[in-house]
Amino acid sequence: MNRVEVRPELLRWARERAGFSPNTLARRFPKLAAWEQGAAHPTFKQLEDFARATFTPVGFLFLDAPLVEHIPIPDFRTIGNTYIGRPSPDLLDTLYLCQQRQEWYRNFARTMGQMPLAPVGSARITDNVIRTSAAMRHMLGIDLEERRQLPTWTEALRRFIEQADALGVLVMVSGVVGSNNRRRLDPQEFRGFALSDTLAPLVFINGADTKAAQMFTLAHELAHVWLGQSAVSDAQAVQVPDNDAERWCNQVAAEMLVPLAVLRSEYDQCAELWAEAARLARRFKVSTLVILRRMHDAGGLTHQQLWDAYETELAHLRAIPRGSGGDFYLTLGARASKTFARALVTSTLEGQTSFTEAFRLLGFKKMATFHEVGHSLGVGF
Repeated sequence: MNRVEVRPELLRWARERAGFSPNTLARRFPKLAAWEQGAAHPTFKQLEDFARATFTPVGFLFLDAPLVEHIPIPDFRTIGNTYIGRPSPDLLDTLYLCQQRQEWYRNFARTMGQMPLAPVGSARITDNVIRTSAAMRHMLGIDLEERRQLPTWTEALRRFIEQADALGVLVMVSGVVGSNNRRRLDPQEFRGFALSDTLAPLVFINGADTKAAQMFTLAHELAHVWLGQSAVSDAQAVQVPDNDAERWCNQVAAEMLVPLAVLRSEYDQCAELWAEAARLARRFKVSTLVILRRMHDAGGLTHQQLWDAYETELAHLRAIPRGSGGDFYLTLGARASKTFARALVTSTLEGQTSFTEAFRLLGFKKMATFHEVGHSLGVGF
């Protein structure tokens, strides 16, 4: 049986790149330890299986040295203001898929004679945070009193996504890579990213994160769109980032969701913390995480009190059991943006886009699935 000589360091690199320990893959590849030591070599079929298991293009395993991969947009991810470093295959593949979707929609929008979206690049980090936030609420159609009438803040998040998507920002929310439910995204690696473009601005939200965190991430990434800036972020309401753009986007996001002047008029600093946080969360239809941040901004919590309360509440939210993925046809609109999915299905039915391309961008392979997706989006036949 023919064996393939592969540099051991490339096998180790591929395994570590995917975040696997040797033991994780030992059952599937019993001789992996020997391969990584150069004492044995895999067959080409085994090498192909190993490449699939580690989400590595098989050609990478024939390079002279491990590839140094870089995120194709500015990377502002940090933990404790320390740069995270190597991106995972899950993050890279998600970014590449979103870039492909964005490229398709940009061409579609150009063909349809769509005008550039005015808000993209309309702001600067030197702009006043309060005025910018008010302008964003106006452009997005966010009415604080209307939001107050919604039953829950999760409904408010759904409405927020719809408003951004309706404006022309392609909002994609998913907790997995493409439609592969076995490749779950890690919120500790990234919470979202923005791909700025005047015709096809795109915001991706890590759906594996808590619903509470997704609200702030969406507002933060929209602020990047207003700056005309692509970036991958680890946006958290409690953070004060070192990076000027990240700090400004955090401030704009907090002010857009909960205007400080309105909060101050309704905030009872003498009330018990958690009862008041819950009341204000119901009032503004945002998560308690955002309310805690605004309590601090209003002078009701010290920085240490904010951190302690935020960590306590975040642990509580993460402990809440998560539901199933839900109906595929309903969740596809969230995963791929309803605006994008409708345009792609329509273009395909009109013969402007091939079914092969549509299947690739939407993440399935069956014609029956395509027709069901079309019906669920209101564009089928």
